Formats: sequence, structure tokens, C-alpha cells
Amino acid sequence: MIYKTEEEVALMQISAKLTSQTLAAIASIIRPGITTLDIDRFANEFIRDHGAIPSFHNFGGFPFHICASVNDAIVHGFPNHNPLKEGDLVSIDVGAFKNGFHGDQAYTFIIGEVAQEVMQLVKITKESLIKGIEQAVHGNRIGDIGYAIASHISPYGYGLVRDLVGHGLGHDLHEGPDIPNYGQRGKGKVLKENLVIAIEPMINLGTDDNYTEEDGWTIRTADGKPSVHFEQDVCIKKNFPLILTDIKIIEKAEKENNNLNSSYY
Repeated sequence: MIYKTEEEVALMQISAKLTSQTLAAIASIIRPGITTLDIDRFANEFIRDHGAIPSFHNFGGFPFHICASVNDAIVHGFPNHNPLKEGDLVSIDVGAFKNGFHGDQAYTFIIGEVAQEVMQLVKITKESLIKGIEQAVHGNRIGDIGYAIASHISPYGYGLVRDLVGHGLGHDLHEGPDIPNYGQRGKGKVLKENLVIAIEPMINLGTDDNYTEEDGWTIRTADGKPSVHFEQDVCIKKNFPLILTDIKIIEKAEKENNNLNSSYY
């Protein structure tokens, strides 16, 4: 685990907030008829115009600037030419590299009207992220985060994706430790001050089983049911978690876009 200085945490907050600003900007343009490839181009320009580099481009060979995972795509979706439509769930994952550090954030948008069970899935997944963040304090253990997420999800019978996890964050996009979305209270490595982590529950309406498409990246639910993904960057502190990303500016832009459905919160 790599612990940051206060100066490094401040720099990381700049990168993290840029991912929030990017997602807020995306929230203002997303609508039926736009393609995820349009959004990819927009995000690339936005990040570069703010003096940063998209973290995901060429990361491990990933050929795009954002991940755009629609409906049954869990994560790592390739942006494409297919127009988005009413009723789509769109999970956008953004990374920004600036001042030597990465920010990493994901948000799931609802375009127009969807079934009530899908609205609830988005609501509960977002709440589970909050529950996990609350446990990200000095002296707790990694298992406390996962337990908080999983126990919030459990009553609803959703598929909790176990193959994919959150992670440490810093000079590298993926640092140790892994942050699973399940675990036991009081188990796992101890969290210490100024460790920066990305917490990111990925929750499916149906089974947690999944498969990877032929592109080698896009991961989909095995039963074709929707999946939801939220992510924020958090610095471990004594007594409280310091959230480096800013979800509120995304929510504000989401509420101002009449094409998006934010009535679940």
C-alpha cells in the first residue's frame, strides 16, 4: 500500500475533481440519439482542455478515452456508433491524469423512463457506495468496506459482482490494495491515513455471473439483465473519509438535463 503526503493528496484531489467535472459535463449533453463514441470524443477534449490526459487511453491496450457500459454491460464497455435511446442505462467511467496522479470515477445515468425495478437497482447501488465510503477511515479494515456494501445490497437479491474490485490509486491507475465489494467485518488489511482508494460497487439486477466479449474488454451480465456501476475516490483519514471526487456537481447537471431521470433520489 502506498501512502500519500498531504501535498500529494491535494494534487490527487485536483485529478479526482476533474473526473467529476468531466462526468458533470457529460451529464449535460447525454440524450437519446447521441452515441457513446460522441461522448468519448467529448470527454477526451474536455480532459485535455483542462490540462490532463485521459487515464484509460492505451491503458493495457484499451483503445478509447472512457468506458461506456450500456444496460447489461457491467464495465469496460467500448464506445460505439449505436445511438442511445429512451430507457437505456449508461455507466460512464472516467479517468484523468494530471500533476502525476490519476483520478477515477464512474456514474450510471438513466435516460428517460425505466422499470421501477431498474430505478431501485440504481438507487440501492448508489447507496451502497455511500455505505462503503463511510467505513473508509483509519483503523478500519478492508473487509469493513466490502461488508457494508454487500450487506446493503443483500436484502434485494441482486447479483454482486465479485470478479471485479475497487483499488488503490495514485501515480498508477491501479495500485494496491484491492477493495472488494464484499467481505467480513474486522478482516483484511488495516486502513491507514493517507491511503487513497477507489471504491466502486458493480451490482446486477440478476445473476452475478458474467462474460467478456470478443473485444477482450467489455464485461456483460450472463443473463442479459442490467448492471449499475458507481465509483468515487477516497482518502483514508482519522475519524472521517475524505472524498476526493465531487458527486454533487454530477447530480446537479443530471437534474438539469430533462433527458435524464434522477427521480430515484
